Amino acid sequence: MFGIGVPELILILIIGLVVFGPGKLPGVGKALGQSIKEFKQANSEDAKTEDANEPKKLEAAKIDSEKK
Repeated sequence: MFGIGVPELILILIIGLVVFGPGKLPGVGKALGQSIKEFKQANSEDAKTEDANEPKKLEAAKIDSEKK
């Protein structure tokens, strides 16, 4: 996906272990996962709202063009 192989992933995990410690690392991973999940959910909800508003925008533009 990002060109990250096994050696790079191991290096990232070792750095995370050194920075956060073995006790906090699972909590950091959980928080990161929740953040990504919430971002994806908000992004999909925004897209649905935008798709739902599209017909209204087109109709408003049509009415504006008829008035001119």
